Amino acid sequence: MKDFFKFVFATVVGIIVFTLIMGILAVMSIVGMVASTSATTTLEDNSVLVLNLNSALEERSSEDPTGMIFGQGSTTMGLEDVLNAIKKAKDNDKVKGIYIEAGSFAPDSPASMQAIRKALVDFKKSGKWIVAYGDQYSQGTYYIASVADHIWLNPSGMLDWHGFGSTPYYLKDALAKFGVQVQLAKVGSYKSAPETYTANEMSEPNREQVMQYIMGIWNNVLADISASRKISTDSLNAYADRLIAFENPQNYVKYKMVDKLIYTDEVKKEVKKLLKLNDDEDIHQVGIADMQSVKEATSKGEQVAVYYAYGDIVDTPAQGALMGGGHQIVGNEVAKDLQKLADDDDVKAVVIRVNSGGGSAYASEQIWRAVKLLKAKKPVVVSMGGMAASGGYYMSCEANWIVAEPTTLTGSIGIFGMFPDFSGLLTQKLGVKFDEVKTNRNATFGTMARPFNAEEMSYLNGYIQRGYELFRKRVCDGRKQSVEAIEKVAQGHVWLGQDALKIKLVDQLGGLDDAVKKAADLAKLEQYHAESYPAKQGLMDQLLNATTEAKGNYLDAQLRATLGEFYEPFILMKTMNQQNVIQARIPFKLNIH
Repeated sequence: MKDFFKFVFATVVGIIVFTLIMGILAVMSIVGMVASTSATTTLEDNSVLVLNLNSALEERSSEDPTGMIFGQGSTTMGLEDVLNAIKKAKDNDKVKGIYIEAGSFAPDSPASMQAIRKALVDFKKSGKWIVAYGDQYSQGTYYIASVADHIWLNPSGMLDWHGFGSTPYYLKDALAKFGVQVQLAKVGSYKSAPETYTANEMSEPNREQVMQYIMGIWNNVLADISASRKISTDSLNAYADRLIAFENPQNYVKYKMVDKLIYTDEVKKEVKKLLKLNDDEDIHQVGIADMQSVKEATSKGEQVAVYYAYGDIVDTPAQGALMGGGHQIVGNEVAKDLQKLADDDDVKAVVIRVNSGGGSAYASEQIWRAVKLLKAKKPVVVSMGGMAASGGYYMSCEANWIVAEPTTLTGSIGIFGMFPDFSGLLTQKLGVKFDEVKTNRNATFGTMARPFNAEEMSYLNGYIQRGYELFRKRVCDGRKQSVEAIEKVAQGHVWLGQDALKIKLVDQLGGLDDAVKKAADLAKLEQYHAESYPAKQGLMDQLLNATTEAKGNYLDAQLRATLGEFYEPFILMKTMNQQNVIQARIPFKLNIH
């Protein structure tokens, strides 16, 4: 018995000691993380910025602080950080060049790739070099890397080059097998998002617009690569047609798409030649994260606020596990933030960086109102990222000026309401029986016992039509055009930024820097600097939030990994009863591969 208590005591003491050690290590990790995030990076001479294209890309970077403590943190690369790093590297004399390492890059849109490539083109104006290396190049990474002075590939590597295609999927028949159908009320012949649930193939208007924008994006890619690599667009198309990804890598050199085939261990030697270093000297490498803490010259002039709004537009933030991951634009929160910027006398102009395919029409209307109130006090410019369509365009149209990338997806002025009908599942598949009594003809409107009848659908169609007319009016007023003019380009039609410029839905083609400059011009500022909003959460706030959200985020991440491209439509169906009836959104992701 004494031995038993001795072993129990030893076990308890061991657990306590282990917990204390892990707690001390966690505290040390937190202290180290805080110190590293607040430290200023000092660059050494002959530094090289490493642009590692091997992660997902969003508008702003995001981190998992609990994972970082235990060395398992997953970090998403932020477009904001990438562009800032390239700009700092251009202006810093100690950075001599950029090394692009090709990998499994997952950008959120062609417009984001175009923005990075334009920043690299601007970097080369400093007279500094860019080189790229990869074991294999996807079309996206090759598009970015094509700006490099030297493109290197592993002798056994591959260059994927096949053009763009779109293969949307449809769930109508799959849902029918479970006795589920989706009833639809919509305005806009081009409004294609609901087709995922209500059709078995692309409608002709949707086929027309998808072909139009993927061809437009492809032509942008061809033109840029042709200019950098001195290869004709006809040749690039011919290479895509015959799937050169499966050819001998020596042919890539012959086609001028690659400059040299070298092994990984030979890359450092080539970079040292460019830096004029001896074999025994080290290359000073800096990453995107390092460049964020490189000290800049003191900001001068008045402040132009850059407010980031990206993700689904929602009325209230998702709560609980499996409620849909990713960043969100919460209508009332954004409205409050914009009001603060309106009241801040230090802010002389505001740029709203929009990257959204839309969502709740109600939330979009609240943000539209906030933009209108902000505009009454100071200039407002919208900078469109990968998407600013449907609800994303709704919240943008009131700005003084709109800047879009050539390959931004925008427009899609149209709305819809989707109403899942589970009565077939309940009554036919599960054998549930319903009965009813009612005081008025439509007293059981919305019952799960049956689909909507013709009269009920007529009321819903009228409601959706009024929502569309309000959306269209906001666009007419903001763009100072007639109803007839807007109606010609509305009906849910999705436009590339370069085409939207021609029909006056946007005012200028360019990136975020162009939008900031325009905002400063409108505010008549001779000297200015940009500051980002909303402020990112501090490390301690992230840790506190991570404690309560970790389980939900983990489950959501597992579901996303399991369902893949079916994740977004599943989440929309699951959360439909928690969302606004009127939706102003385009399909969940740009289906291009």
